[in-house]
Amino acid sequence: NHVSFYFHFTVVCYLCHQSPHRHHHRLGKLGQVLHRSKRGWVWNQFFLHSDVDLGDGNIKYILSGEGAGTIFVIDDNTGNIHATKTLDREEQAQYTLTAQAVARDTNKPLEPPSEFIVKVQDINDNPPEFLHGPYYANVPEMSNVGTSVMQVTATDADDPTYGNSARLVYSILQGQPYFSVESQTGIIRTALPNMDREARQEYDVVIQAKDMGGHMGGLSGTTEVKITLTDVNDNPPKFPQSVYAMSVSEDRVPGEEVGRLKAKDPDLGDNGLVTYSLLDGDGMGVFELSTDSETREAVIKLKKHVDYETKRMYTLKVEGSNPHIDPRFMSWGPYKDEATIKISVEDADEPPVFVAPSYTFEVEENAPEGTVVGRVHAKDTDVANNPVRYMIPRYTDVEQFFNINSEDGLITTTRPMDRETQPWHNISVSATEIGVQLKEWWFGCVQMIETVSAVDKDEMAHRQHFTFSLAPEVAHNNNFSLKDNRDSTASIYVLRKGFSRLTQDVYFLPIEINDNGLPALSSTNTLTIRVCSCDSRDTILSCNVEPYVLPAGLSTGALIAILACIVILLAIVVLFVALRRQKKEPLIVFEEEDIRENIITYDDEGGGEEDTEAFDIATLQNPDGANGFLPRKDMKPELQCPLRPGMGHPAPNSVDVDDFIKTRIAEADCDPTAPPYDSIQIYGYEGRGSLAGSLSSLESVTTESDLDYDYLQSWGPRFRKLADLYGTKDCPLFDADEAEDS
Repeated sequence: NHVSFYFHFTVVCYLCHQSPHRHHHRLGKLGQVLHRSKRGWVWNQFFLHSDVDLGDGNIKYILSGEGAGTIFVIDDNTGNIHATKTLDREEQAQYTLTAQAVARDTNKPLEPPSEFIVKVQDINDNPPEFLHGPYYANVPEMSNVGTSVMQVTATDADDPTYGNSARLVYSILQGQPYFSVESQTGIIRTALPNMDREARQEYDVVIQAKDMGGHMGGLSGTTEVKITLTDVNDNPPKFPQSVYAMSVSEDRVPGEEVGRLKAKDPDLGDNGLVTYSLLDGDGMGVFELSTDSETREAVIKLKKHVDYETKRMYTLKVEGSNPHIDPRFMSWGPYKDEATIKISVEDADEPPVFVAPSYTFEVEENAPEGTVVGRVHAKDTDVANNPVRYMIPRYTDVEQFFNINSEDGLITTTRPMDRETQPWHNISVSATEIGVQLKEWWFGCVQMIETVSAVDKDEMAHRQHFTFSLAPEVAHNNNFSLKDNRDSTASIYVLRKGFSRLTQDVYFLPIEINDNGLPALSSTNTLTIRVCSCDSRDTILSCNVEPYVLPAGLSTGALIAILACIVILLAIVVLFVALRRQKKEPLIVFEEEDIRENIITYDDEGGGEEDTEAFDIATLQNPDGANGFLPRKDMKPELQCPLRPGMGHPAPNSVDVDDFIKTRIAEADCDPTAPPYDSIQIYGYEGRGSLAGSLSSLESVTTESDLDYDYLQSWGPRFRKLADLYGTKDCPLFDADEAEDS
């Protein structure tokens, strides 16, 4: 009987290098593994056997299906099945094969084919991986413990249905004790309470995923999570100081800034936004508060004029608060702070103030000179209360119809006036504090140079009102501006500094004046502005037209400095000349250098006495003194000694040294103008570095030599001269006093 078997085996595969050893493992019975193959071996996992196989070799086993012949091979005699290479479950999890027993000689099937499935059993050969790391997460500061930050997930390519190869466990390697991670889910949570962003904002957390349930031998993978604490409003604003000191000068105008202060809040954005308000203080109506939108500072500005003489100190209380408060942190409040500002008023040297802004006086025409017109009065509002002096700027009274008493402001006429010629006279009066600079109405010294008013012949009593403006052609000039005081007067201001009378000494400013009548009428009048000269204290000196001449010469100080330099130079020259005159000059004037003092250096040996060409004795003769004597510069020669017979000058080509020397000695003895030193020169130097040794006999006389030169007497007439010179040691050579005797 033919029995067919259906084989279903599970095959364990190891992804390692094949070992050269093979171990065959048999299945004792269907599907039962007797011995598990070791890692890296090519194994014989199972075998096929048919009941018709009697063991006589007549049956042949064949295998077909997925991987048959390449991955799986069968022994046709025994039915043993082998795997030829390692298998990877992640590439293919199972193989379907068909086995059949056939007759070896006829290949006829002995039984129906049997199909079986080989499943590759998984092993832990893949580590976990975080596919989306690194991760970035945010969590609010001051969050409660256990607040979820984010979840990280790792994947494992191993079979999750077999064993623990794909069972992952999460743990935290870096980031403790601030954060924790759930081992099964990978959810990261806060682990510490009250984590403050202002103390630390960023945290680097490292999460590990390990397979095999986290047991030893499991594979692992890591990822980095950067966690940032976001800001919440957990800090109230705080002023760095509780009291601020500021000051303002009494001459400041409303709207000018007095000072700034700022409450610090370490929170960000709207959480750190601070609004300011004035709460209390006696300066509430004098000062106002605003907020700088860029710097978020509280800016204190002057709202009204302040007067040093009236009130010298103001106090303000300022509050800084958060407009956006987090209800969770209400108990941490209050989210506001207060500070006190003390503002002191500084005294300014203000100009004198007239009791009335304008005066109207009447005087009869043809009134005599000195008639009193009226009196003006101004006073110094400063604490010093300096005396005031008055004057009339002459450019407002060009024809000088009026005088003013500088001390009491009494205005008088200088001559009779004719109403028909000029019914109105508009003049200005300036008031100056004694000892201080001019403060008002003078151009070139201060900003405001004039206050103008108008007169209308219409009789409108108190209802009359004038408005002032610059004419359109000068409305945008860069020199002057006009301010309507709204009391029928206008002030003229200077817009720049540095006016020069040399450039332009007179300016004309057309002003348009309007009344409030029906219909409104207007006229244009020209204000003449003269440039005045001021001293170093800005006190007016002169506004009259006068010639300006630049100094062409030098100042007295410069002249004195130049004269002092000339005197010093002359003294140096005189001193130098005096020193030159005291310096001793040489007794003898040598026009040229005496050629006798030239040293001839040579390295060759002479030819003896008969060599007359080696050196010319004529070079030793002084060409300047050959025909006479050298005169002394400081005395006139009175006596000349004639030469004795036979003592004449040797011939120019003579080589008789003895005669030459005697001649020179005689000249020295007979010449009273000769210097008090011997003129005899000793030429006992041949030079240095001669390859041949010194042959000179002149040098030997200067040493302590014991040589005896008497033998020269026996050398014959050619050496007689040397014998005479060196044979006797009693006389020194070339002694000027004993040369004749020797």
